[in-house]
Amino acid sequence: MPQQPDKLRRTLSLPAITFYGVGTIVGAGIYVLVGKVAGLAGNGVVYAFLVAGLVATFTAFSYCELVSRFPRAAGEALYVQKGFGIPALSRFVGWLVVLTGMISAATIANGFTGYLAVFIDVPETVSIAMLVLGLGLLAAWGIKQSAILVNTVAIISILGLIYVAYAGSGVENPQSMAPIWALPNVSGISGVFLAAFLAFYAFIGFEDMVNLVEEVKEPRRTLPLAILIAIVLSVSLYVLVAAAAAYALPIEELAGSDAPLADIVIAAGFSPGPIAVVSMIAVVNGALVQLIMASRVLYGMADQGLTLKFLGKVNSRTQTPVLATGLVTMAILLFALWLPLTTLAKATSFVVLGVFLLVNLGLYRLKSQDKNRNMNASVSFSVPRVVPVLGALSCLMLMMVQLFA
Repeated sequence: MPQQPDKLRRTLSLPAITFYGVGTIVGAGIYVLVGKVAGLAGNGVVYAFLVAGLVATFTAFSYCELVSRFPRAAGEALYVQKGFGIPALSRFVGWLVVLTGMISAATIANGFTGYLAVFIDVPETVSIAMLVLGLGLLAAWGIKQSAILVNTVAIISILGLIYVAYAGSGVENPQSMAPIWALPNVSGISGVFLAAFLAFYAFIGFEDMVNLVEEVKEPRRTLPLAILIAIVLSVSLYVLVAAAAAYALPIEELAGSDAPLADIVIAAGFSPGPIAVVSMIAVVNGALVQLIMASRVLYGMADQGLTLKFLGKVNSRTQTPVLATGLVTMAILLFALWLPLTTLAKATSFVVLGVFLLVNLGLYRLKSQDKNRNMNASVSFSVPRVVPVLGALSCLMLMMVQLFA
């Protein structure tokens, strides 16, 4: 039976959605943030990424169960609605996620101009407009085409990070030979947690995978596995790169770098050109992923009756939410032309941590209801009740660290 024209097309397999997730996570964050994280954590930079990765992992497990319970688009808005039953709260969370995605994509697009300027001199407004409009057209064209691009970039980004880790491990710099694996002292622990809050931005992205659930084959089985593989691979890559960075460069030099990965490669005696190209590609990929995520959340919210119904309309030819994609693209373009870059990572991390807090609490309430009713949810992936508790507490911890530091 042919698929109905008003439904999204299921084309994404386990490898496709896994690499999509890796491409979402391993985006612009690690390419620009590792130096700033090192500036806060010092030689504890590795532990900062490990703490951030642990926080992300707890919440990732919660997402795995939720997507197997409710394999529908709208992600966080749907999960909060199911957990709390408060439409206003669900609508608020959904718009928070959309806004965060649009601002993040706009800032990433804005940052693209700096990389492009290394190779060609183009007016900033022109390069931003060309990038955003081009990505909007690609996202509207079809998810399979977008996923192919994201997956290709994911592989390039992974190879780029492995290259940086390899290059950095071969540097013999006596100034940077501090014991990066030694546990930080008491005075250094606060810096590690502050750095972990910033490093958390580099892990944002796994939650975007659930918003493609209606375009994934066998989503109840495929998506939980894909999320966990993407998280494990990302944590491993980040730890290797953070260790190589702290080993290759003095912390002060690393913290002051605008292109830390390129500086690591230079310190190893290699040309920075290839890694600069990879960094630029990763930035483009990050903007595309955020654009797709925001449009899919709008589509899912419209489908759930949480926003204007026309945003849930799927084009019969492309089988993508063209109107939602167009609205998101225009908003990103406006934000990209007007918003500054400086506080994006911290602001985005704080908002996303707040959303994760609500999602974890929502899952805990659902699991409590199952227990009170003496029911076992018929889901293909289930976690103990302590997991959403740890997820909520770890998110709250990082938020409090930032608020009261």
